Amino acid sequence: MSDTAQVPTLTLEGAQRVLEGSLAHAHSIGVPVCIAVADRGGALLAFARMDGAPVMSATIAQDKAYTVAAFAGLPTHQWYDLIKDDPPVLTGIVKTDRLVVFGGGVPIRSGGALAGSVGVSGGSSEQDRAIAEAGAALVK
Repeated sequence: MSDTAQVPTLTLEGAQRVLEGSLAHAHSIGVPVCIAVADRGGALLAFARMDGAPVMSATIAQDKAYTVAAFAGLPTHQWYDLIKDDPPVLTGIVKTDRLVVFGGGVPIRSGGALAGSVGVSGGSSEQDRAIAEAGAALVK
């Protein structure tokens, strides 16, 4: 047994590829958004705010990426279904700083392991999720 582990982590080049792919998809559907790409620990690597994207979406996009990284790759759109039937958790956990429980944050995986995350905000939850997934799919 080893005292250390080798794990993949997203590089700046990979983060830029995710950002560009997400931007391309957002442009193609005509939705101005903010896009945040983070490493496996949730630290911001790349960010863009499209012209016309809501200012508040900048923080929400970053928090979506952080939420995914902080919870081992759980996409933000899966959160609500996990907690909706547990009132104490539902009312308590939503007070956790930076936690987002609606769509738009997805993991970026390499060889099945979490390497980073992308968060998108500015459209509907479904649009944000589709934009994030378009970028995440480009990582090799």
